[in-house]
Amino acid sequence: MKQVMIVTGASRGIGAAVAALAATRGYAVCVNYKSRADRAQAVVDAIRGQGGTAVAVGADVSTEAGILALFSATDRELGPVAALVNNAGILETQMRVEQMDAARLQRIMQANVVGPFLCAREAVRRMSKRHGGAGGVIVNVSSAAARLGSPGEYVDYAASKGALDTMTIGLAKEVGAEGIRVNAVRPGSIYTEIHASGGEPDRVDRVAARVPMGRGGRVEEIAAAVLWLCSDEATYANGAILDVSGGI
Repeated sequence: MKQVMIVTGASRGIGAAVAALAATRGYAVCVNYKSRADRAQAVVDAIRGQGGTAVAVGADVSTEAGILALFSATDRELGPVAALVNNAGILETQMRVEQMDAARLQRIMQANVVGPFLCAREAVRRMSKRHGGAGGVIVNVSSAAARLGSPGEYVDYAASKGALDTMTIGLAKEVGAEGIRVNAVRPGSIYTEIHASGGEPDRVDRVAARVPMGRGGRVEEIAAAVLWLCSDEATYANGAILDVSGGI
């Protein structure tokens, strides 16, 4: 029986790449999406076309109700989850902190911090040997912004990813003895559509010169790091935060 992986925000970008690679590594994949059912189904169809197993599940993982529905659907359609990739996240239009309002900050923190916390909660309830589970892996997709701060652009987004890093460390220590490993990947500037949400679709090209490797990253490079942390090659990695940022 295939192990089951949930990838949140998997209809595009890093999440879609993680889902595709996970399927080639033998996982049955839950491709979570919020609104683009067509794109999520395209990811599922591509996986199935190569002989893999996948289902698309629509759920807003910034809400507790959506998260409960996501995990229930996965239980029902694929079986007990063995790996959770907390990938879903948002950013908003570039601006300075002095321009931000409370509503924006609440949206960012709800999607990028509260959502992953609650997804991790549901995963732990199913995976933990303390609760009769078989163990498992949680990988949080953070950002190099957590180290860099993103001044003048996304200090709120950076702060939310800093919180995710801290959650990674704390949860890893909390559940490590229960058969669950918790780690994070911190991507740098990656070619994805998320930059359009900030009002600058070509941002990666603008900042690439600052990267020691001289280029932006590809989603496949992040997916490879995520899957390594999920693999038996990383069985002693717990509470690790892996920078995949070209050296920045």
